[in-house]
Amino acid sequence: MRLLSCVFALLSSFPASAQTVDRVEPANWWVGMKHHAVELMVHGNGIAAATPRIDREGVSLRDVQRSDNPNYLFVTVDIASDAPAGEVAIDFLRNGKAVATHPWRIDAREPGSAQRRGFDASDAIYLVTPDRFANGDASNDSIAGMRERANRGSANGRHGGDIAGLRRHLGYIASLGFTQLWPTPLLENDQPDSSYHGYAITDLYRIDPRMGSNADYRALAREAKARGIGLVMDVVLNHIGVEHWWMRDLPAADWINHGGRFVPTNHHRTTVQDPHAAPDDRAAFTDGWFVDAMPDLNQRNPQLARYLIQNTLWWIEYAGLSGIREDTFGYADADFLSAWGKAILDEYPGFSMVGEEWSINPAVVAHWQRGKANLDGHVPYMPSMMDFPLNLSLRTALLQPDTWEGGWLSLYEMLGNDFLYPDPGRLVVFAENHDTTRLLAHLDGDIGLWKVAMAYVATMRGTPQFYYGSEVLLRGPKQRNDGELRADMPGGWVGDAANAFTGAGLSAAQRDAQDYIRRLFQWRKRTPLLHAGKLMHFAPAGDGTYVYFRYDDAPGAGGKAVMVALNKGADAKPLALGRFAAFLRGRTARDALSGKPVALGAALVLPAKSATLLEIE
Repeated sequence: MRLLSCVFALLSSFPASAQTVDRVEPANWWVGMKHHAVELMVHGNGIAAATPRIDREGVSLRDVQRSDNPNYLFVTVDIASDAPAGEVAIDFLRNGKAVATHPWRIDAREPGSAQRRGFDASDAIYLVTPDRFANGDASNDSIAGMRERANRGSANGRHGGDIAGLRRHLGYIASLGFTQLWPTPLLENDQPDSSYHGYAITDLYRIDPRMGSNADYRALAREAKARGIGLVMDVVLNHIGVEHWWMRDLPAADWINHGGRFVPTNHHRTTVQDPHAAPDDRAAFTDGWFVDAMPDLNQRNPQLARYLIQNTLWWIEYAGLSGIREDTFGYADADFLSAWGKAILDEYPGFSMVGEEWSINPAVVAHWQRGKANLDGHVPYMPSMMDFPLNLSLRTALLQPDTWEGGWLSLYEMLGNDFLYPDPGRLVVFAENHDTTRLLAHLDGDIGLWKVAMAYVATMRGTPQFYYGSEVLLRGPKQRNDGELRADMPGGWVGDAANAFTGAGLSAAQRDAQDYIRRLFQWRKRTPLLHAGKLMHFAPAGDGTYVYFRYDDAPGAGGKAVMVALNKGADAKPLALGRFAAFLRGRTARDALSGKPVALGAALVLPAKSATLLEIE
């Protein structure tokens, strides 16, 4: 009570002329949303001393809350299902007189918005780091007043890639067989250095002007959809950038963990599920900061939690998104993650989201997937998770000698852990991403093994994710260096010696690799067995080979099947086929990528460092 009295005493000390409104977020909402009661965050000098008023058909003022900062109001408005779209004036009163007025807006929803389809196993995701993909508008490379200017000569500088570059090359992405586009964050990152990657957001409602505008982002989604490509937004709930405008005037003292003071996370992700973990260790994981440039958000604050939930809903509705990739998933408050996921799926039941939990332990990853019954009582709502356990096992298996404990066997046994997941078919499978060394570097440039890995990703259960530029053999360093592994796409800049988009200047090996990816993912796109077919794999025999099938009926029942036979050895290997008779006896086969018939005798010769992909009829 004493604190509340002090707050109101402080509010009453502000003169009526001091009230201004700098921001109202979100700036609009939509008629017909299930989330129809929207909490507006109002920021302005001394605005908490004012009382909001709305006199508009279909819009009512439900609640007003204040924090310990007199420059904020949290105003909940309720939008009736039959409210007419249009402008809404919000008046702010002091002593019965309006001292400020701010425009707000409600809009009509796009037809079918609530029924949108997200990505699933019939899709393939193309991941890009936008600053490094293509510079479609050189005029926005540097923006007056923003902290970092373009510097293509620096691996960690801004190179000028933007939304215009993405829009220009949507046809190229579609031609490779990809049906979803995941750019790393495009929101404003007005940081002094290394701002190109996008994960230190400084305004959650604004596209970075060096990338384009909010309208450009919406146009990207619409143009992508017209080409059969969905847009996946990279969302960051765990932290912001230290130059976020909040940090100059926090909405409340507890919005940032550790009182706004840098205390690093311990990265011990198992503490969330560990029944024996010390509470301090668990708190050190979730409440610690990644780095001093990324303040850690306290989602236990109810206003902040609502702000983040509404921000995600706003971008889905505004831009017409088909999916969300959520960064550093397990680092955020677990109860908040449930509330966030449930709110999104309540609004968009067919929507898709995938969370990042960077652990080789499938039990840790499975904890977060929707449908998992957790002993700690946590109820997850995330439909999909990035399959880091399979990713790390694949990369290890490709280089590890085959033994009774290693090589393909470690990958085989990791896949056997699928019983831990409520829905393994919804996992996202990948060989590399923007945070790992590129696979080609990991393999010391071995293109044969690289093709084996790409075939595995394309034919495994789940949704495959591919990292831009690998199709033209971008390699980068063997030891992780983010600025270098996120290299510029050849042809994305005027004057580039080679051009991935046209093929000009590419080496024979680059053209071959690009053609392989195109044939592989176009085949996957038109092959339903790879989307929804069952999976059966056979224990590796220790000779460098690994075989599995995707199929639509019980083995031997006459249904269709796809046979995947991987050979990572330096020599060709004869593969005895008797072991697979239930799938192959009395059947015919053809090579999946060339269409040529393949004889199924007693054995099949697997070329060195290759993936043999057969359609079994």
